[in-house]
Amino acid sequence: MSKSLSPFTKAQLLPQEETLEVFKKKGDLFIGIPKETHFQEKRVCLTPDAVSALVSNGHRVMIESGAGEGANFKDKTYSDAGAEVTNDTAKVFSCPILLKVEPPSLDEIKLINPQTILISALQLKTQNKKYFEALASKRITALAFEFIKDDDGAYPAVRSLSEIAGTASILIASELLSNVNGGNGLMFGNISGVPPTEVLIIGAGTVGEFAARSAIGLGANVKIFDNSITKLRCVQSNLGRTIYTSTMQPKNLVKALKRCDVAIGAIRGKNRSPIIVTEAMVNTMKAGAVVIDVSIDMGGCFETSEVTNHDKPTFVHNGVIHYCVPNIPARYSRSASVSISNIFTPYLLKIAEDGGIENAIRFDRGLKNGLYFYHGILTNKSVADWFDLDCSDVNLLIF
Repeated sequence: MSKSLSPFTKAQLLPQEETLEVFKKKGDLFIGIPKETHFQEKRVCLTPDAVSALVSNGHRVMIESGAGEGANFKDKTYSDAGAEVTNDTAKVFSCPILLKVEPPSLDEIKLINPQTILISALQLKTQNKKYFEALASKRITALAFEFIKDDDGAYPAVRSLSEIAGTASILIASELLSNVNGGNGLMFGNISGVPPTEVLIIGAGTVGEFAARSAIGLGANVKIFDNSITKLRCVQSNLGRTIYTSTMQPKNLVKALKRCDVAIGAIRGKNRSPIIVTEAMVNTMKAGAVVIDVSIDMGGCFETSEVTNHDKPTFVHNGVIHYCVPNIPARYSRSASVSISNIFTPYLLKIAEDGGIENAIRFDRGLKNGLYFYHGILTNKSVADWFDLDCSDVNLLIF
């Protein structure tokens, strides 16, 4: 009998024990990317190259017109990559899968269809109870990309954005030290016969490591302070050189602050960054010295820090220039967008390959770690404890 006359489908002819594979067969995704409306947020979740990769795998991507403009990606570039570009915001929010950089506002949640899959940042410290109640009412399945773990147990999105923030802190400091921006006219760079710029970094995490890497690359003298000997040892190992490191001993810290030209605050706490540098310590710093408080999104580790924005990023306290913008990666929106896109794309392809979000979560523990809502049921204990909400174990919900 010829193939065209067979009364059975291929799936029906498979042995019974293999029918599960047919069910798990790759699914097609329909992804919506709305334009970011959060103040000074210029990043976008997927680059045109990422869209092209998804479309070539049989998926649909709908993007709101102008969503990529802040990162200098034109609508035409997305269209040429295979995306459907629309001016209709509601149409984009009606897609079964939504990708956002910032968490959706309450007004945006109203536009989302029930049972939608939302992948975005959660930014737990900035949320309120109404946000979670709104997600629950729409029975949304939500993943926070800052909670997703990779195979090594690290957080790829957090690390990636921390790398940008660390490198950016040194680039910003070098701008602020120049005469053009009212600085002391110092140049980062090991110029023959000229003493190098002194950089003090508080915190030996990813931000601190990449700030040190950039500062050393420009020829600066670097000192790193942290209370974790293990972190200090790791930074030295990763940098491949011996540099000045110290625990947070007040005597050493005050001495380093008096001498430094640039101080980078890059230390995080559980709920709030600890205040490491008091106002009295800041008052001992050189006139024209620069403070970049990267940890300002968690309150800041300099007592004199106050939140600023990209339009008016600096203020002067007792002759010391302070830069305290919470969202530093948005300043380099294109690089940050490529970085986020590189994290999103493999996960989206994996979700499709596994046949849907349920299977993907079942097979990938790192992805499961990013889940905080499953069909309107809260599954993240940290969120539940923070907002005094009921929480269910995701393993009991996904069979």
